[in-house]
Amino acid sequence: MTAEPRSEASSLDADELRPATSAEMKALANPFRLRILRLCLDEALTNQELAGRLGRDPGTVLFHVRTLVKEGFLVPEPDRPGPRGRTERPYRSTGKSWHIRIAKTPVHASATLDAVREEMREAAADAVISTIRLGMRLAAPDLADLRARLSAIGDEFAERGSPDGEPVALLIALHRRRTGGQPSSK
Repeated sequence: MTAEPRSEASSLDADELRPATSAEMKALANPFRLRILRLCLDEALTNQELAGRLGRDPGTVLFHVRTLVKEGFLVPEPDRPGPRGRTERPYRSTGKSWHIRIAKTPVHASATLDAVREEMREAAADAVISTIRLGMRLAAPDLADLRARLSAIGDEFAERGSPDGEPVALLIALHRRRTGGQPSSK
């Protein structure tokens, strides 16, 4: 299964994305829920499997899973046999978050960064393949061009996704920075 264009909780704000509802925004403002979405991207996982991978109790995980299901970010797959004759219900990410525009708020940016930080912390020591960080000053047309090109690169490589490929993630955060101790203006 190839990935759909856009990353989880995309903030590049392409014009074709519909604005998220307030309930969708609230569901995606939690780093734990973003981690659940990422885990269920490549394979359907049960509540118990998610709890084990995330080191949380199943009740807490189920609360977050139900929130994501209610808002359409996760979908249950058919039940399957589980251990000791029980029935399990696996869940898979729907890709819905790739097609909505998330408001640019510090809460959502922080949730994304917290989720990525935790994923990287749990991964192998050599998990970080590349980082690029730089500061610059851009005129409005150049900033718009940069945003469009970054979005196009993400879409292009998401479309190239391969079931046999290495699972990787990309975080692009274009943000304003302080200059001279003062917040940068729009």
